[in-house]
Amino acid sequence: MYPTPPSAPLQPIRGLGTAAVVMLGVDSLMCLIASAVDAQRVVLVDRFQADTDSVPLSDLEANDALYSLSGLVGTVVYLATAVMFLVWLFRARANAETLSPWPHRRARPWLIFGWIVPIVNFWFPKQIVDDIWTSSEPYAIEGTGNFATARRSGLVWAWWLAWLVAVIMARIVSRQYANAEELPEIRDAAVFDIVSNVLTIGAAALAVAVVLAITRFQEDRRRTASWPYTV
Repeated sequence: MYPTPPSAPLQPIRGLGTAAVVMLGVDSLMCLIASAVDAQRVVLVDRFQADTDSVPLSDLEANDALYSLSGLVGTVVYLATAVMFLVWLFRARANAETLSPWPHRRARPWLIFGWIVPIVNFWFPKQIVDDIWTSSEPYAIEGTGNFATARRSGLVWAWWLAWLVAVIMARIVSRQYANAEELPEIRDAAVFDIVSNVLTIGAAALAVAVVLAITRFQEDRRRTASWPYTV
């Protein structure tokens, strides 16, 4: 039914895929909360600049406290999401190696180091996901000679480009906040942070679509294959 029968049973992946999707959703929720805090900051700064007596000092202090708290919780959620995504990615890669007739272009350690090593982090993770997608999608490898020449997924392309833009914008916001000393600079940083959060939510939504698609491909092949598999 498929180009090459797997040499070993496929491992269940639906549970990990669901967990990764849930964490991406929680991370997006934290982005929304952070954006609400940023929006409040913009309003407070505008009011303060128009009339310093119209904004109680307690309101400014409360906003600073909310910003710090949302940033701390957001960082914890982001790290937890990254870990859950990587756990799912390792399982998806293991199944993809079983399904693939060719060696994957990047060794397993790059599933982690590919995200953090400078320069190569601009394309190694996408190559890894591309190879997993090609191995998992039925008939995707037909008519190709290797992973380098295989057809690319438009969804993976969209996710990766959105992710890169979101990361670049987040770094810009971080530098803006680090250098902001005057109220107008703080206000501008808050506006850019809202934009960054929107981009991050968009990238997360596309990541959810990628996770669901690859999970569905592998689960369908695990269920319908004629070879023994784990349950």
